Amino acid sequence: MTNFSENVSLKPFNTFGIEAKARKFQAFSSVETLQNLLKIVGDNSLLILGGGSNLLLTKDFDGYVLKNELKGISVIKETEDSIYTEVQAGENWHQFVLHCISQNWAGVENLSLIPGTVGAAPMQNIGAYGIEIKEVFESLTAVEISTGEIHSFSKEDCQFGYRESIFKKSHKGKYVITSVVFKLAKKPTFNVTYGAIKDTLKEMQVSELSIKAISDAVIKIRQRKLPDPAVIGNAGSFFKNPEVEKIDFEGLKAEFSGIPGYQLPDHKVKIPAAWLIEQMGWKGKTFDQIGVHKNQSLVLVNYGEGNGADLRDLAFKIKASVSEQFGIELTPEVNII
Repeated sequence: MTNFSENVSLKPFNTFGIEAKARKFQAFSSVETLQNLLKIVGDNSLLILGGGSNLLLTKDFDGYVLKNELKGISVIKETEDSIYTEVQAGENWHQFVLHCISQNWAGVENLSLIPGTVGAAPMQNIGAYGIEIKEVFESLTAVEISTGEIHSFSKEDCQFGYRESIFKKSHKGKYVITSVVFKLAKKPTFNVTYGAIKDTLKEMQVSELSIKAISDAVIKIRQRKLPDPAVIGNAGSFFKNPEVEKIDFEGLKAEFSGIPGYQLPDHKVKIPAAWLIEQMGWKGKTFDQIGVHKNQSLVLVNYGEGNGADLRDLAFKIKASVSEQFGIELTPEVNII
């Protein structure tokens, strides 16, 4: 079916719960349907929707919106130590993680409860609690928007970086990811390097480590820190944690003694964006229907009838205040449309 619906509300399809309309809208559940739809779209404006959890709509979309509903999880290869599973891009990420845990496939348990779809995961190299998707990524398949041709991308092709990939740089807006292959372990290597996981496992009185125990701990931490989008509209962390040169961090440390930093390779230091925003007094601030969450200053929220343009303006004000005080430029993780 390739008949487009017109003037469709996108409110149910974005976790901010922002009201905006799509001039043309259609879902696809097969690669063939996607290819046919792309022929119709041609050179017109196009937005591909997954879970809508990394998106801020600031106005109606005067173009075509295609919603990815490709589903399916299959084992394509197995070795003594590893499982290779191909997952269709429209699968819910957290449901995929739970499926892995039920099969005792290790590697994604630390990435529990991250919102969004499997197809969006490699686009921004999602990560949490000491793990990034690139560590379990094998390859992906994507359809080129301009030609409808199917292409395969290896880990090297994807050029993964901190919360980014080639699909957020030179290939941005040029491909639709249709499936992802993950290499998961039969024998787990537990990663509990983040103190919050250790403390939570202790609080849960876990005596024997397992991938399910780690997943449960991560879920508990995330539910404690982050608002549920079904209750309060949000897109999770709005900004990336900035990275600065070590010499620049030393200068910041001399001026702001309490500034935290985490040493990275290549003489860089990662600074928690939440700390910077909190120092500027934004945490818990509300402005009519929008604001900054009371428990996590990285999360911008829509309390009901918030406006996307107002949320964008709030983000820019936060960014400007941090820049003025610390000389650090915050970069949004969220795609602002």
